[in-house]
Amino acid sequence: MTSVMGRLPGRTRGWPGCAVLFLIGAALWAVSTYVPSRMPAWGPYEFSWPIWLAVTLSGLWFQRGLSRLAPVDRPGPWRRIAFWAGLALIYGVTQTGFEYLAQRMFFINRLQHVAMHHVGPVLLALSAGGPAILAGAPGWVRRACDSAPATLFMAFVQQPLVAAFLFVGLFWLWLIPPVHFAAMIDPGLYQVMNWSMAVDGVLFWALVLDTRVSPPARVGFGVRVVLAVAVMFPQIVLGALISFATKDLFPYYAFCGRYFPDIDALTDQQIGGLVIWIPPAMMSVLALLLVLNNMRRAGADI
Repeated sequence: MTSVMGRLPGRTRGWPGCAVLFLIGAALWAVSTYVPSRMPAWGPYEFSWPIWLAVTLSGLWFQRGLSRLAPVDRPGPWRRIAFWAGLALIYGVTQTGFEYLAQRMFFINRLQHVAMHHVGPVLLALSAGGPAILAGAPGWVRRACDSAPATLFMAFVQQPLVAAFLFVGLFWLWLIPPVHFAAMIDPGLYQVMNWSMAVDGVLFWALVLDTRVSPPARVGFGVRVVLAVAVMFPQIVLGALISFATKDLFPYYAFCGRYFPDIDALTDQQIGGLVIWIPPAMMSVLALLLVLNNMRRAGADI
């Protein structure tokens, strides 16, 4: 990877593409801000420049990087499909009309976070698209990623115990009823909540689904197996606690007004608990199978 980076030009000639993305973003921002009634369902309910730039620039740099990597280093067709599917999923649940529903039904909010914390990041991790993104990114991005602070940060958050604690802890944190209420009514805290889900999900699943042996991977396959399985049980417990609760734990949705009034608070909560319970557990099982397959292909032992 270092040798590939060394052959890249110091300055990326990508201004036309960035300009186009900026103009499209500016148009979406203008419509969502001044004439929101004209925004179609596939457009953003609340336009976010950080999300728009993170998603579109990642896609631009990934596509550009494919042409700069040696053929042997490029992700294969299925990995490319996984990359675009993961990116589209995260964008779809945050920058379309789905966001409106996620703010007005608890179970849809849970679907949003499962997409941001599990399914989307798993697809991105499966794509192994990091080298392609870096290869297509401007020089200052590559230098920032190689800097000492970034290296130390990654070394810390991808320590196995820290990674597992953050993955489970953040999921639990935002579902503590007073914390959840505060996050849903505070636009700034709401963005922190959503960003923490997506970023932590990508960091965790990239660690677990790394196809390489260790080193250069941060941890061995045995640790990755343990991580994939260990995070499943606290999420099952959390889902069960919410599903079987006999009172409304999340009054924000009654306060705001549920989009589907025929679904009462407890039913909404029970469905949301099942969303927390079942899909994340399935993703852990899938991750376990993928780690075992990666270990088999690498000819490594646990």
